[in-house]
Amino acid sequence: MRAIHVREFGGPEVLTPVEIPDPVPGPGEVVVDLAAADIIYLDTLLRAGWGADFFPKDLPYVPGGGGAGTVSAVGEGADPAWIGRRVVARSATGYAERITASLREVVEIPDGLGFPEAAAILHDGVTALLLAHDGAIRKGERVLVTAAAGGAGSILVQLGREAGARVTAAARGERKLALARELGAETVVDYSLEGWQRQVEADLVFDGVGGALGEAAFEATVEGGRFITYGTAGGEFTHIDPALAERRRVGVHNALEAGPPEQDKVRAVLAQALDLAAKGTIRPAIGATFPLERARDAHVSLAERATAGKSLLLI
Repeated sequence: MRAIHVREFGGPEVLTPVEIPDPVPGPGEVVVDLAAADIIYLDTLLRAGWGADFFPKDLPYVPGGGGAGTVSAVGEGADPAWIGRRVVARSATGYAERITASLREVVEIPDGLGFPEAAAILHDGVTALLLAHDGAIRKGERVLVTAAAGGAGSILVQLGREAGARVTAAARGERKLALARELGAETVVDYSLEGWQRQVEADLVFDGVGGALGEAAFEATVEGGRFITYGTAGGEFTHIDPALAERRRVGVHNALEAGPPEQDKVRAVLAQALDLAAKGTIRPAIGATFPLERARDAHVSLAERATAGKSLLLI
């Protein structure tokens, strides 16, 4: 089957199209013939060699974390009735024609939701719903979402709108700000401009960028507010001085340091996110699609911040 290999850590040029054997499902697993593979920013960091302590990778490896498609085979102990079902699956790989996945990480796609939309929900929909739950968005409060045109950020804008909050979307450039307005942001701010954070006051901040921009977003958090960070721009977390947070009475939650949630919880939240998308409550903003062989172009686009919305590989 066709796939993409990372043969060595480095820039997008290390993403190499290859032919590898078809996967064989183990006990409790299924094979999914992918129609769309999810791409997240973390993929670009891992490809460059970042995060080995958290996400160890043995070279060569197939990048990605799953996608959407049709079950074509089942392993021992898996119900054959899964064959032919339209599903999303989280996996250790994704940039390939076929993947294996444990049934504990497979969810059937609701009627009316396409493969690309389902793949776009796979990780970012789960992330956004978990963050929204942690933030406990309240009606009428001021919510700042950074990286608001990204996969998770664009869904957080919509969840904030649905909760009745007054959402300010922060992103880079008019094209991304226009997308945030379309998704329901009441106001927008371009964080490529010096001093942008002084234009905003927020009761709740979702920091999807990290690094210096995340620290700037913290400045926009009002005294007594809440600050939730999950971004890693260029591999840099947002570092908030605990003494400063205590002095300003700002509750700081680092979703990355908290570690991944339990598998069963992720599956339940994924099913909820797919249901919300099928009902039209949230809409994944798919900004760019690439054929499998052009995975390196997808990574270049992400690195250059050229994509407004979600990036996918269509297979």
